[in-house]
Amino acid sequence: MRYLLLHSVVLLSMQLGAQNRPPAISSPDVHPDHSISFRYYSRTASRVLVKGEFLKSPVPMTKDTSGIWSVTVPPVQPDIYPYSFMVDSVDMADPNNTYVFANERFKRSIVNIPGDQPLIHSLQEVPHGKISYHLYESSTLGTTRPLLVYTPPGYSYDANKKYPVLYLIHGGSDTEETWTRVGQAHLIADNLIAQKKAMPMIIVMPYGNVRPKPMADFSRDMMQDIIPFVENNYPVLTDSRNRAVAGFSVGGGQTLNIGLMNASHFSYICSYAPYTATDEFKMNFTNWSPDPALVNQQVKLFELYCGTEDFLYESVKKNILFFESKKINVKSTIVPGGHTWMNCKQYLASTLQQLFK
Repeated sequence: MRYLLLHSVVLLSMQLGAQNRPPAISSPDVHPDHSISFRYYSRTASRVLVKGEFLKSPVPMTKDTSGIWSVTVPPVQPDIYPYSFMVDSVDMADPNNTYVFANERFKRSIVNIPGDQPLIHSLQEVPHGKISYHLYESSTLGTTRPLLVYTPPGYSYDANKKYPVLYLIHGGSDTEETWTRVGQAHLIADNLIAQKKAMPMIIVMPYGNVRPKPMADFSRDMMQDIIPFVENNYPVLTDSRNRAVAGFSVGGGQTLNIGLMNASHFSYICSYAPYTATDEFKMNFTNWSPDPALVNQQVKLFELYCGTEDFLYESVKKNILFFESKKINVKSTIVPGGHTWMNCKQYLASTLQQLFK
C-alpha cells in the first residue's frame, strides 16, 4: 500500500512538472529570405516586444493559447545584430538563444543573418587561427586581469619566426570577449589572411575597464604590463613598425591616448568612432604641442573612422580638424551608419588590410 501511494505521488509530481515546464521553442529562426522569427514563452506577461538594431522601432509580439509569443520581422540586411525582448517593463535577452552579447551593463542576444555570399566576418572554409584566454599580473593596477590573444593560422611558438601585433580595444561597458563574440575579429582576420589581403599577425584583446581605478590607468597598464606580457610569452616583433593599436568608442578614445602619447611605440593608430569626452583626453590634448614632423615620421598610419548617423559623428569631425590643425597626418573614413558593431566590423576589416605592409 505504501509503495502504491509513493508511486502515485511520484507520478503526480512528474505530471505537474511536465505541465509547468516551458515548451521547447526555437528562437531566433532566420529564414532563406532573411526574415527572422522570434519566440518567447510566458503565460503571465501582458506585453512582449522585440527590439533590435535592424528595426526602426520595437515590434509587438503576439501570444497564442499555449503562452508562446511570436513575431516574424521582414527581411533584414545580412549581418550580425544585437536584439532583446521587452517583457512588460523588463528588457532581457532571448532565453532560448545562447549567443549573447558580451557586455557589462545590458544583456542582449545576437542574431546572425548570413549573406547569399559569405560576408567578411562569416565562418568560411579557410585555415583558422586560435583564440587563447590569458590572465596576467598588472603591477600598475595591483591585480590579475584577463586578455584574449588571437594567433594566425599555422602559428606555433617558434623563436625564429616572429609576428607583428595589433592591440585591439573594446568599447565602453563591453568586455575582452566582445571583439570576438560580436566583432568576429578572429574570423575577419582568418578570411583576410586567406585572401592574402592581410598579413599574418597576433591580435591582443585586453579588458579596458579598470574601474574603480581611474580609467587613465589603462594606458599605463597597456604600456607597463600588457605589452611586456605579450612580448614575454609570444614570438612578436618589438619594434614600432610592427606594433599597432586600434579601438572602438571608449576604446577608440583610449587608442588615441595610448597611441599618440607613445608615438615612438606604435606605427599604426586606428580609432573607431572614438569617445573623447574624458579627463585623460583633456589632460593629454588640451595643451598638446607635438612635433608634427616627428610624429608623422613615427606613425605610418593614423586613421579615424565614423558613421554619419553615429552620435559621436560631430565630435569625431572636430577631432579630425584638431589633429589637422596640429599638422598631424590623419586619414578619415566616414561611412553610413551609426555607433554599431555592424560598422565596427567594417572598420576592422579596413584596418587589417593596411597594417604592417
